[in-house]
Amino acid sequence: MKILITGCRGQLGTEIIKQLHTGSSELGPIPEQLQKAKVISVDLPDVDISRLQPTLSYIEEIHPDVVINCAAFTNVDGCETNHDVAFAANALGPRNLAMACERIGAKLVHVSTDYVFSGQENGGIALDEAESPNPISAYGTTKRQGELYVEQFCHRAFIVRTAWLYSYYGKNFVKTMVGAGRKFGRLEVVNDQLGNPTNAVDLAHVLLQLAVTEEYGVYHCTGEGICSWYEFAAAIIAEGKIPASVSPCTSAEYKQKHPEAAERPAWSALDNRMLRCTIGNPVRPWQEALHEFFCHWDGENGIKA
Repeated sequence: MKILITGCRGQLGTEIIKQLHTGSSELGPIPEQLQKAKVISVDLPDVDISRLQPTLSYIEEIHPDVVINCAAFTNVDGCETNHDVAFAANALGPRNLAMACERIGAKLVHVSTDYVFSGQENGGIALDEAESPNPISAYGTTKRQGELYVEQFCHRAFIVRTAWLYSYYGKNFVKTMVGAGRKFGRLEVVNDQLGNPTNAVDLAHVLLQLAVTEEYGVYHCTGEGICSWYEFAAAIIAEGKIPASVSPCTSAEYKQKHPEAAERPAWSALDNRMLRCTIGNPVRPWQEALHEFFCHWDGENGIKA
């Protein structure tokens, strides 16, 4: 089997490649069909998936069996001021991959986001895949358009929404809180935005499990359990044994200090219903996954030797 990973230098792409090379994750072995897969990994500037003809030509040339698309413009605030760039990466890129995969009969695993929801849907109830998206930011809008293009142009597609992703690799909220806590000794984090922290190990494991099936459709894949950003930050500081305090604030208070910030969903907790009803849901409770992260993270270069 031949697998193409786009956006390979990001935190998720790096984790997927690691699991493919080692044959397992903290959750267990990867599927047997992938144990000896040929892995091709690309990112900018090697291949620009926002350009149609180069993408079609590249996919036809290498002819993968599965494409896992981790490429995206994920700077939520940056999307507001660079809407065209966000649209090219988050909407046109998935469209072009979907068209290319359809031409050669390949499967497409496309990673999306909780930001396709407004944050006002069913407050208090985790959102399953039947909930209608209604994004409120440029990031959410462009990611939603990417989902629609994938559904329109590829019949062998998995659209997998995740949230609050962190990893041993790259930049993320966990590492930001650790660094800020060490530097300032005091953090202030919003307590009225709730969702699901997700370890990239769990997400990568699920994407590889899905890739060998024909259970096509829309999925949610996030850490089990719901918390606020404040609760998440407090857990990070505690697990990391960082000498810092964490105080709650409201989104309105944060917006006053950062008026350029994009709107975030107040409620974006997702329910992994499709996983439970198809291949099963192996994703860990977010507290357990965070604890394991600090057991393995060396604080600098990724996983401890």
